[in-house]
Amino acid sequence: MQLDGFSIHFRKNMNKKELQLVLEEGEGYRIEFKESLSDIERELVAFANSSGGRIFLGITDTKEIKGAYITNKLKSQIQDIANNCQPAVRVSFEEYKNILVVNIKEGEDKPYKCSSGFYTRVGPNSQKLSRNEIIEFFKSEGKIRFDELINLKFYYNTHFDSQKFGRFLRLAGISNILDIPATLINLGVAEKQEGKIIFNNTGILFFAKNLRDIYFHTTVTCALFKGKEKVDVLDRKDFNEDIVSNIDDAMNFLKKHIPVRYEMTGMPRRREVPEIPFDALREAIINAVVHRDYFEKGANVMVEMFDDRIEISNPGGLVKGLRPQDFGKKSVLRNPNIADLLHRIEYIEKMGTGISKIRNLAAEAGLQPPKFEFGTFFTVTFLRPGTKEISEGLPQKTTQKTTQKTTQKTTQKTTQKLLELIKENPAITQKELAEIIGISEDGVTYHITKFRKDGILKRIGPDKGGHWKILKK
Repeated sequence: MQLDGFSIHFRKNMNKKELQLVLEEGEGYRIEFKESLSDIERELVAFANSSGGRIFLGITDTKEIKGAYITNKLKSQIQDIANNCQPAVRVSFEEYKNILVVNIKEGEDKPYKCSSGFYTRVGPNSQKLSRNEIIEFFKSEGKIRFDELINLKFYYNTHFDSQKFGRFLRLAGISNILDIPATLINLGVAEKQEGKIIFNNTGILFFAKNLRDIYFHTTVTCALFKGKEKVDVLDRKDFNEDIVSNIDDAMNFLKKHIPVRYEMTGMPRRREVPEIPFDALREAIINAVVHRDYFEKGANVMVEMFDDRIEISNPGGLVKGLRPQDFGKKSVLRNPNIADLLHRIEYIEKMGTGISKIRNLAAEAGLQPPKFEFGTFFTVTFLRPGTKEISEGLPQKTTQKTTQKTTQKTTQKTTQKLLELIKENPAITQKELAEIIGISEDGVTYHITKFRKDGILKRIGPDKGGHWKILKK
């Protein structure tokens, strides 16, 4: 199968290995399993309204091969259903033993409608939308999506990173039973032209050796500011290696600077409790990376940390076709290919559940509700404990007050203990400090960095062989 941003060309004579790979990958943005013809018209128009795809008739949702009784009458029945869609959906057929594969090309006259309405693909599901929502969606997105566009400046032999590809296969639980080009094509991130492997932007974002060699605007910028304004920058990092590494590196930046408290669990290791749940922050970063407008090259995904809040933003705002009142309830994807691959490696659990998860995690931690804003940018703001700007006048929960006091006391004790240990042994390492006090190395790094910025501590000599000097109490 060869894929591009405008149509789908299907390889004939599927073999056993390719079927096995499809079963391992499971249902996705371009693959649907069906045991019978029930509601097949929904999948036909959903694929036609999206990027095309394949329906495997004779396979259940649980990947069990039940088989289908394949006859010319069955094919004619499916063809009639496709012709009765408005406008007619173009289909073709492929057989492998007792499995009938229905190939649907991306439509050239969107939107497509069946008897029960308008549908489009959201991850591995077909989602119903109103006609106006679909019209507005395709007006804003057009028939060209950034994540599906081919980039001829990306060379397979020069820029492709096989190690990152191997990492993806491991995370997705996919066996590498086909050669790399065939697997890339099946994933929808590459195609073959004149004997060469050509990548679309999704493949580049995931599998580039160094993404900055191709795009500069795909950067995730993280910054720590002193105070509540964007004036004094205490720390800044720009991450632009690949989309998965960018997400992980942005989270590591936050973990480095967010205070944590510790709870005794009865186990040898204490449980770290950050002042803002890491899972909520991670969900917001992934949301920003997935839904950003990659056609906008003048802005980056931003992760900004202030004394009173953390803001995570992306260019592009709310995807048109999704009404503000449906925000958090329905999902319309600006970059469906990117979302599909992140879903396969379980960075996204379910399509459209991220906003609810962020809200629930904040509530469970006793925090004020995160604030969501969408204009030309989409921004989610997490208030740090003790801040009252968003919900001024609302009583703070007892849990939040207790958490804040506990965090402050724990931080003071940790600070005092660290300085005592450094005074006793100026050559002590951060790893040794972490083991003695019982916190993570990231926690030690956070305190050491703060000591140095506050003029309390200075490093004399190199990291190896040097020592610490306490400048003031």
